[in-house]
Amino acid sequence: MNAFGTILNKLEDALHLGGCLGLVAVAALINADILLRFFFNEPVQIQFELTELFLMPALATLSLSRVYREGGHLSIDLVPKYFAGDMGLFIKVVQLFLPAVFFAAVTFMSGKFAIRAILGGEIEYGVIDWPMGWAYALIPLGCGVLCLRLVHDFLKKVVMT
Repeated sequence: MNAFGTILNKLEDALHLGGCLGLVAVAALINADILLRFFFNEPVQIQFELTELFLMPALATLSLSRVYREGGHLSIDLVPKYFAGDMGLFIKVVQLFLPAVFFAAVTFMSGKFAIRAILGGEIEYGVIDWPMGWAYALIPLGCGVLCLRLVHDFLKKVVMT
């Protein structure tokens, strides 16, 4: 379990780095587009499609698991954080199990969609013909790693008790 946790941490860190680099790319592209429009009346031709199709999904999903692991997400506590005994363990297990099931379903459905687009050669036509399947693949990648993290934490809670 410990080796899997170490590998998962490294994967989460790598995906988080990808999401952060995506944020830097969005900022650079948008600022370049603004400056080129202002000074030369010429836009960055690929900025909109690249940002919309690839970078925004990367920003939205690649950091999910790392942010969850670090406790950096926003949450609303509907039940007291520390219940004693079996009730507390039950609540903690349910709080890990239900999101894991949800993100497993999101991963499965978005993965099917991405595979269909990759195999079908779906293209977004523009200045560059963008392969849509690879843009769609970012969603199951990020959600799938979050699902792995939730299952890992779920098993750790169940095994440790």
